[in-house]
Formats: sequence, structure tokens, C-alpha cells
Amino acid sequence: MFTNKRWLGVIAAVLFAGGAAAAEVPASFDAKNCKAEYPKASLMNEEQGTVSMSFLVSAAGDVKDSKIEKSSGFKNLDKAAIKSLSACKFKPGTKDGAPAETWTKVDYAWKLD
Repeated sequence: MFTNKRWLGVIAAVLFAGGAAAAEVPASFDAKNCKAEYPKASLMNEEQGTVSMSFLVSAAGDVKDSKIEKSSGFKNLDKAAIKSLSACKFKPGTKDGAPAETWTKVDYAWKLD
């Protein structure tokens, strides 16, 4: 019986520790004020697609690192999205209510009108 109580305590501690991560809120940005310019070669070739990226955003809102998670299928579109969004000012993410360095995911859709 004593052994069962010990395991319950360990399981409860693991569950509680996992719940602490829920206090993290990822960084965000205003998509209306931060747009990428369509690459001229991509316009001429009528390239379209969505690129999925991740950004490491500092507690001050600056991008410290970036990576492409899923390509749009076109290198020019991927490069333009990463370059443009990396220059944007993000709203910092938070950990336990305080601004903190966090990773955030962004999907950027390239569509021809």
C-alpha cells in the first residue's frame, strides 16, 4: 500500500510539472503592418504557396533566429518570407506573465490576385 502512494506522488508531480508549461504564451506580430514584397521572379513565374516558419523572438520583440518548417515549394518565396518577417517587430511572448524569449510559428501565404 505504501508503494502505491509513493507512485501516486511521483505521477502527480510529473503532471504538475507538465502543467507549468501552459503558462507560456508565444510571440505574435501584426500581419497588417508586416508584409513581404512578392519577389519579381516569382510573380513572372506565377508562383504561389504557403511557407511555414518558426521564429525565436527575444523578450524585446526582435527576431533572434528563424527557420523554415515547411516550404512553399519555391525557394524565392521562402527566402522573401523569412527575410521580411525576420525584420518585423513582434509582440514578445510571455512566461508566467513576464516578457520572455519564445519560439512562435507563422504561416505566410503567397497568393496572386
